Amino acid sequence: MKHKLDALLQRAGIVISEQQKNLLIQYVDMLHKWNKAYNLTSVRDPQEMLIRHIMDSIVVEPHLQGDRFIDVGTGPGLPGIPLAIVRPSASFTLLDSLGKRVRFLRQVQHELKLDNVFAVQSRVEEFTAEPPFDGVISRAFASLLDMLAWCKHLPASATGRFYALKGVVPEEELTALPTSIAVERIVRLSVPELDGERHLVILKPN
Repeated sequence: MKHKLDALLQRAGIVISEQQKNLLIQYVDMLHKWNKAYNLTSVRDPQEMLIRHIMDSIVVEPHLQGDRFIDVGTGPGLPGIPLAIVRPSASFTLLDSLGKRVRFLRQVQHELKLDNVFAVQSRVEEFTAEPPFDGVISRAFASLLDMLAWCKHLPASATGRFYALKGVVPEEELTALPTSIAVERIVRLSVPELDGERHLVILKPN
């Protein structure tokens, strides 16, 4: 698996330390092991997890601004855990409403000794952000409108950003955005060996 990860990182032009690579592989091992009992992801093959979960998460890292992030509807920790591994200087709150997922996240945090990860079981609309976050991240969580409606209290009012990981550019969702929100950037993401388009939609308050 190490050889595969090295090849993917090289193709993506991403440079991380050997320790970070080892942590990413340990995370995939845990995800694969726990998945058999907890059904955390539909991806069963660890090699495929490297592409569809690890690489698909960490290609976002260069586009994040700030030090405090919340990953809403994180599921088994995607993209929050891989991002926390490759950006250890930032803190990541991982929010999910399902107890079994949060138990898994806390075990990952414990075993991998990730002191910049905080797993929280809560519905997003009931979670209080004190202080507010630099960035609100979601991957396959909801439409842009739903994300804004449920998460509007989470980012810092002037400097906070919403980061939505999408497949194709969601044109209909973008045209339906309220006037209080502007599209800062849409970044086309390149994920080695992943079929289909990937984009990062970055939204900011007007």
